Amino acid sequence: MIAKRALTLALATVGGLVLAPPALAEAADSLPGAKLYQARCATCHSLDANRIGPAHRGVLGRAAGSAPGYSYSPALKASGIIWNAANLDQWLQGPQKLVKGSKMYLVVPGASDREAIITYLRAASGK
Repeated sequence: MIAKRALTLALATVGGLVLAPPALAEAADSLPGAKLYQARCATCHSLDANRIGPAHRGVLGRAAGSAPGYSYSPALKASGIIWNAANLDQWLQGPQKLVKGSKMYLVVPGASDREAIITYLRAASGK
């Protein structure tokens, strides 16, 4: 009973706050990275829908080139990358430097901006 209740009340930590899962999306939207994501990424990407670029919800821990329903470049599909904070940071510094032949060219030059965007993606994915 206790384990079942604990599972039902599953909690996640976001920015030092303990929040129930329904509050995660709201908490993520209040992070500084949410505004940066909208300004820098949302022209081509969405958390939940493939657009010019693939959907981003759940990107951390996902194999590069594997989001369902998106047509990736052969280079990214063959890269062997499993997305984590470190290689997402590299990607945002220069996608073509990390995976030559990928479709993405946008660069986010500021380290604090990259960190905020990655933190937002982690929180929006419930990780």
